[in-house]
Amino acid sequence: MRAIAHELIALLERLAALGPLPRVKRLLLPPPGADGTHAGEFCAVELDDGSLGLSFVLLGDTLAQLRGGAGERLAAMPALELARCYAESEGVQRTLGFAAVNALTRHLFDRAGYAPPPAQGSTGDLALQPGDHVGMVGLFPPLVKQVLATGARLTVVELREDLVGAHEGWHVTLDPAELRGCNKVLSTSTVLLNDTLDALLGHCRGAERIALIGPGASCLPDPLFERGVTLLGGSWIADAEGFKNALLAGTSWSGCARKTAIARDAWPGAAALLARAASVQR
Repeated sequence: MRAIAHELIALLERLAALGPLPRVKRLLLPPPGADGTHAGEFCAVELDDGSLGLSFVLLGDTLAQLRGGAGERLAAMPALELARCYAESEGVQRTLGFAAVNALTRHLFDRAGYAPPPAQGSTGDLALQPGDHVGMVGLFPPLVKQVLATGARLTVVELREDLVGAHEGWHVTLDPAELRGCNKVLSTSTVLLNDTLDALLGHCRGAERIALIGPGASCLPDPLFERGVTLLGGSWIADAEGFKNALLAGTSWSGCARKTAIARDAWPGAAALLARAASVQR
């Protein structure tokens, strides 16, 4: 069920074979005052080399557990040990494990001298045009108008029953099988945490483009590309100190990071980055 998670850990195990990896320095959480805002949706794990990785905290009671002390003993833990929780644990530990996966991915990128390309837009670089039928997994209200303005139709798949309904040019459904009629799919990166990704991709076999986007979509994309995803759009933290200060204060950290878009046909591959990191190590 978690083949993708295990494959990501296997890639990070190959990184560990090159030499010691950093340890966890600390967990950063948004304050209660940020609840209900975008600034309150993510935590960050910081490694002792300065690498940062984000993870979504609004699934279940994850945020409440973190504020209750669930992440207090992370300091000095080997980052790879925490990352393994993404594949092997549930709930809050899985959330923290995914943040560590993203932090170690940033560590590898920096060692290999790789920086993901900037995103060209907010719709996952899907090159939308009239006649497209777009599947959106997770409602992105700001993007609905952008999609409709291209002349495309829109089907939104949600978990929240209160959002279901028909609108002019688009509708919201609880049935992921409706994605089978979509030629382009845009999904929130939350599917990397809530165990819905495999089922989602099973409904998207007919799509020519599949984009996963969101601040948490900052892992190695290889297992996703192998399963049909064509673009991974995450966040690249350019100003680490500014980002940490903003997250802890519950203010917007968008000015400290840029949106990225790694396209499948332009990705050098994890193996190439590992080889670069190995040459730097020597």
